[in-house]
Amino acid sequence: MNNGLTIATVCARGGSVGVPGKNIKPLLGKPLICYTIEQAMAVPEIDKVFVSTDSEEIAYIARMAGAEVPFLRPAELATSQASKLDVIRHLVQWVGANVGAVSRIVDLDPTSPLRSESDIKECIALLDKDTDVVITGYEADKNPYFNMVEKKPGGEIRLVKPLSGGVVARQAAPRVYSMNASIYCWHYDSLHKGLWEGCTRLHIMPRERSVDIDEPIDFEIVEILMRKRFEL
Repeated sequence: MNNGLTIATVCARGGSVGVPGKNIKPLLGKPLICYTIEQAMAVPEIDKVFVSTDSEEIAYIARMAGAEVPFLRPAELATSQASKLDVIRHLVQWVGANVGAVSRIVDLDPTSPLRSESDIKECIALLDKDTDVVITGYEADKNPYFNMVEKKPGGEIRLVKPLSGGVVARQAAPRVYSMNASIYCWHYDSLHKGLWEGCTRLHIMPRERSVDIDEPIDFEIVEILMRKRFEL
């Protein structure tokens, strides 16, 4: 581990299939990405906030919100098939070469604006010397041991993870969590391990802070919850 910068990375591609232009779509009058940038800037443990985007418009809005946008993302990292980890690594490599040594990376998805600053702080705190990456999620409402099924090669439907003797109630099944794609934290030295090649820890968030905007209905839900938060 080194004693370099703790940086926030915000990956915001210009194209979007589910919600066109979602990263800068107005949410209660403010571009969506601004909520995430402001959250990152409000966390004392984070030294700098960087945005990786292929869009001049997103870059302009992100800079106005206080983030640094050092370049436009290369085309090969701007497709819907591009790995987010590759995008983060590309940005971190640039920061290390041009700004200074990086110690920790806190990746914040701009489509998850309901997270709190305390969620970010708790994820950073969980990233101790024995942990390679911290992810976030919430207790799932569907459970592979009880009410999630899959189609087998022969066409029959079976539980995803059947247990001997079965499970008569979801509450009796092993507890499982849905990743909410809100926050990821790595040490610089463990970023190459991705999510599953090292020691992974989970910060559990409540469902009302775990909505990730993929479809128009998600945006409407987030807007309702945001209005409730600010009592608008």
